[in-house]
Amino acid sequence: MATPVMHPTGSLLDQKMGKSSPGKIGAIVFGLLVVCGLGYIANRLYTDLLPVHEGSLFPYFLLGLALFIALGFEFVNGFHDTANAVATVIYTHALEPHVAVVWSGLWNFIGVLTSSGAVAFAIISLLPVELILKVSKGSGFAMVFALLIAAILWNLATWWKGLPASSSHTMIGSIIGVGVANQLMHGTSGVSGVDWEQVTKVFKALLVSPLVGFGAAALVFLLLKAVLKDPRLYEAPKGAEPPPFYIRALLVLTCTGVSFAHGSNDGQKGMGLIMLILVGTVPTAYALNHTVGVNQVQTFAAVSQQVISAVGNYVDPNTTVADSGPELESFVSTHKFTPHTMLALQEMVGDIRNEATQYKSLGAVPSNMQANVRNQMYLTSETLRLMPKYGPQVSDADQKIFKNYKGLLDNSTKFIPPWVKVAVALALGLGTMIGWKRIVVTVGEKIGKTHLTYAQGLSAELVAMLTILAADGYGLPVSTTHVLSSGVAGTMAANKSGLQMSTLRDIALAWVFTLPVAALLSGCLFWLFNIIAR
Repeated sequence: MATPVMHPTGSLLDQKMGKSSPGKIGAIVFGLLVVCGLGYIANRLYTDLLPVHEGSLFPYFLLGLALFIALGFEFVNGFHDTANAVATVIYTHALEPHVAVVWSGLWNFIGVLTSSGAVAFAIISLLPVELILKVSKGSGFAMVFALLIAAILWNLATWWKGLPASSSHTMIGSIIGVGVANQLMHGTSGVSGVDWEQVTKVFKALLVSPLVGFGAAALVFLLLKAVLKDPRLYEAPKGAEPPPFYIRALLVLTCTGVSFAHGSNDGQKGMGLIMLILVGTVPTAYALNHTVGVNQVQTFAAVSQQVISAVGNYVDPNTTVADSGPELESFVSTHKFTPHTMLALQEMVGDIRNEATQYKSLGAVPSNMQANVRNQMYLTSETLRLMPKYGPQVSDADQKIFKNYKGLLDNSTKFIPPWVKVAVALALGLGTMIGWKRIVVTVGEKIGKTHLTYAQGLSAELVAMLTILAADGYGLPVSTTHVLSSGVAGTMAANKSGLQMSTLRDIALAWVFTLPVAALLSGCLFWLFNIIAR
């Protein structure tokens, strides 16, 4: 049986690298990216906020503080998740550390920019609906700050111990904590807690993806051994020498793929919360998608009329509704459909159509009405999302009309400005550059009883890349950390190298405790921040 090699003076990676500092060229390149990115962000923020007249500096202070904390979460996410993307190329010396983090940051950036936003808003859909609708109120800010601070604290704690914990898992736990605390604080009087159906869907993805990573990486490794007979592929790195050229090219390719996939999936997790922050602090600029112009509004009005007619097929003529907003909010919160729900939906669709056509474009909606119109659109979209399961039986033709209309609503409210994506990409890159080493050493040296070989790193990263890209296609958040670390463990098992059970035990304990600890932290912070905000 192979035994772990102990290094009294530090990790094997430390011995190979010595005390050298990051290269100047890499630091300069990344510094230029940061400067250019910050300049672009500042320019876009200034342009967006220039027409806004809040009458007080407090909203801008709150905006700056909230953005700082939100990007802090993405920065810490870089410690954990992006560090996994560069772990194999750094450990195998396929790329120097400073080159690897800049390269990974670039592909994270591309992944973030090309992301659909589906994962970002899948995370948002887990939150209590009334807190989303009241995001500009004290309880809404309490929710956002509690989520982010709890996630940051737990991620920092696990990073300090060198444990590849999941930022996705942490965020889900924080959301559960806020939802449960919200329900406990207000009882069940029309107040929603956790959307357990959505949580279950997301949690299944987080649970299954490490198992896929373990099994698939083991199979890929065995396939490589059967096909590629080069013995160098199955050796641990020697000294500071880079691997053979073709092995090096494959490792760089998979690192690129994992970085891109990470940006397209994990990079989205804070975006939805950043959008809630923007809507809560400066709704005039960010509550509605101002790129929706006259032509799109005309199409929206025509589709709205189709929806009004289709909903009329399911309205009980004997029902009346005093106010459609509370009726739809009750349905979205409790999932209890009543005969009044369809009439409320029909009236809300008509109200939204009238408002949109009156002002001809979403950017022209008066500043004091932007948040209200957004809430109307959000409620209507959520009602249409839940109706197939909890509402009446709808014909296929009507369901197509509803789906088309929902897409138009989501385009108006579920959008992410490019500068937000740039900010997230920079935060991830900075986090990776500063905190990569702890996670890299764990992945490279502490999962198996023998050090990571080129083939094992290649197999784990290839599977991680494909798994994350597939999950992104379905709008499901998965953990880069769990997929890659379980993939490394799978290759160690397939190679009969043995596993360091103490490390796996620590990773498993972090996995088990992440959800309850993050939930407890966020729930307590939510309660505390609500007291302060009163």
